[in-house]
Amino acid sequence: MTQSLFIGLMSGTSMDGVDAVLVDFASPQPQLVATHTEPYPVHLLKGLQRLCQPGQDEINRLGRLDRSVGSLFATAVNNLLAKAGVDKSQVVAVGSHGQTVRHMPNLEVGFTLQIGDPNTIAAETGIDVIADFRRKDIALGGQGAPLVPAFHQQVFAKEGECRVILNIGGIANITWLPGNADAVLGFDTGPGNTLIDAWIQQVKELPFDADGEFAQSGTTNEKLLKQLLSHPYFALSHPKSTGRELFNGAWLEQQLEDFANLDEADIQSTLLDLTCRSIAQDIYKLSWEGELFVCGGGALNGALMRRLAALLPGYSIATTSALGVDPKWVEGIAFAWLAARHHLGLPANLPAVTGASREAVLGARFPAA
Repeated sequence: MTQSLFIGLMSGTSMDGVDAVLVDFASPQPQLVATHTEPYPVHLLKGLQRLCQPGQDEINRLGRLDRSVGSLFATAVNNLLAKAGVDKSQVVAVGSHGQTVRHMPNLEVGFTLQIGDPNTIAAETGIDVIADFRRKDIALGGQGAPLVPAFHQQVFAKEGECRVILNIGGIANITWLPGNADAVLGFDTGPGNTLIDAWIQQVKELPFDADGEFAQSGTTNEKLLKQLLSHPYFALSHPKSTGRELFNGAWLEQQLEDFANLDEADIQSTLLDLTCRSIAQDIYKLSWEGELFVCGGGALNGALMRRLAALLPGYSIATTSALGVDPKWVEGIAFAWLAARHHLGLPANLPAVTGASREAVLGARFPAA
């Protein structure tokens, strides 16, 4: 029996579903065997969105949602295996990112919290689960995020070539691969899809702005954009990471108080430019030219990709498909890889990226037996 199949589970800031991937690590380049996305039921999604903001009865709500999200993750695994026609006995382990509900690494006692009980996943799938990847890095003085640059380094780096891997989920993060393994960097640039999704959900009751069409129908307001870009986070040097705690609907509402007369489409365009300009200014701090490969949901937004290209004329821009990896599944594959690293007892963080004091084996194992 092969001992090279791992499952990766990823649900990001956008909370648009649980991505599940079956990956074969028998060869140096990971092979994607099967994929599945399990949508969040509306009641569970609303519960998670409420939990992401301070509120009443948080501990009870956290406990219930932890189990419920774990059960949904297990459903994603079981549906993935059914689709692939693969028996659970062939899978070494499931690597689960969990669902982030708080990310506060910069407090005096920093912490990060992902829910989706791994014991529940293990019990309902019959497969060992490796989870809780971020907190070891936090314990070592790091940000606990982003973790995917180590995976990007292994899969996408090319000696002698400057490459940037840009993941645009709810939050955008970049990995700088300058062609020298010792100089890899990575950090969150700021909002990716989170604000543009939140705005179109509010004004159009649509889950997202398909291909950026609504943004393209508007005109960016430079005064509002300048105000948004004045957020202190954008001036921070790396290592840095962020999430809904900083960039959320309440913050956006506050920013829009003096812009009540703006057209809804103009606000959408301005928010898209906030994502693009914050990304571009951080990339230019690293290098004026190179290759940029985009993954995550933002890679499918044509307006976003065109605006990035206009802001980064020194870069050739493509999705990670050009490197042989479908942009939708990169993060899922990364968490299967993190599970494989844990299984082999190998470190998986990059201290230069997260700020941790040393490399470490990340995660904890939750046996199915």
